[in-house]
Amino acid sequence: MTYTHLVSQRDGAVERLTLNRPDVRNAFNEHVIAELTAWAAEARAAAARHDIRAIVIAGAGKVFCAGADVTWMSKTVHFTEEENLRDATAMSRMFAAINELPVAVVGRVQGAALGGGAGLAAVCDIVVAEEAALFGFTETKLGILPAVISPFALAKIGQSAARELFLTGARFSAARAKEIGLVHEVVPAVELDAAVNRYVTELLTAGPEAIAAAKALIPNVSGRPIADAMPITAAAIAARRVSTEGQEGLKAFLEKRAASWVASRENTKC
Repeated sequence: MTYTHLVSQRDGAVERLTLNRPDVRNAFNEHVIAELTAWAAEARAAAARHDIRAIVIAGAGKVFCAGADVTWMSKTVHFTEEENLRDATAMSRMFAAINELPVAVVGRVQGAALGGGAGLAAVCDIVVAEEAALFGFTETKLGILPAVISPFALAKIGQSAARELFLTGARFSAARAKEIGLVHEVVPAVELDAAVNRYVTELLTAGPEAIAAAKALIPNVSGRPIADAMPITAAAIAARRVSTEGQEGLKAFLEKRAASWVASRENTKC
């Protein structure tokens, strides 16, 4: 599929997606949202075929994503509540589509991830940020709130940090983002690509079906009492042990050899 606001490149088994609106700091509008939703559907299909095993999301230029486009926001001022509901629902579906991809998604953050940009970071499984990057759930500064991104952000940062950062709308450092779980590694700007590449390389040593199952297991188990989680977790590991991939992985370990998915690993150079 051809995109206007995104650049999608396949690097072996790695999908590299770049938000490509550097002139507006890669801000969202209705067109970007539609393209990201369509891209996520294509990525899901490719993952099901094992054509892709990891995804890297980046932003062109100096900023990862500055949130909502000013021109788009000016339109919503004149929307009815019903029109705003349709608009917000489309954005919510976009985040959900990325969040539910059955492969690991690595976010490469430089410059800033504000508002919806912070939400995009939240739906990435792993986030690497440069030291100077700024984050913020800045919506309350505009008299609105980070509603659409809240389920994904809360899953990462928890209620305590959300009470502070959602309410104040304050910007915060990459170091603070790591402290609260929004970011996983903070590096100097010159090391950003190398750090992303390390994660991608590590991901490609794991079974693709196992990654998908592990990713699905996390929200399914999170928050459940142990007694309720036990049958889910027992069934999950039992299914993986008898699966073709699980059998191959266990045999490779016992035979002291690389599993088939490691031996056939594609190039991961950034």
